[in-house]
Amino acid sequence: MAGLTMQVNIVAADHPVWHGTAKSVTIPASEGGMGILPNHEPVLTVIKEGTIVVVDPDGSRRSFEVTDGFISFDSNKLTVAVARGRDVKMAE
Repeated sequence: MAGLTMQVNIVAADHPVWHGTAKSVTIPASEGGMGILPNHEPVLTVIKEGTIVVVDPDGSRRSFEVTDGFISFDSNKLTVAVARGRDVKMAE
């Protein structure tokens, strides 16, 4: 059985960072870490510098270092807009 997923688009001011499908995303919200799951209520919030963790549908994790920005989530589409962001290759 396929689990619920959402579309994720992480963009920096000068380039796209990553886009794809995820089953969960953890973001560095201004008030602390925040998890987003498919079918989350619509949200628009400021994020601070930190790490975004995306869990792919197969369970693997991707991490992205980002600067201040904001996220918008609605209709299973998460958009992360930041000044700078980059993919982080994490060792297990």
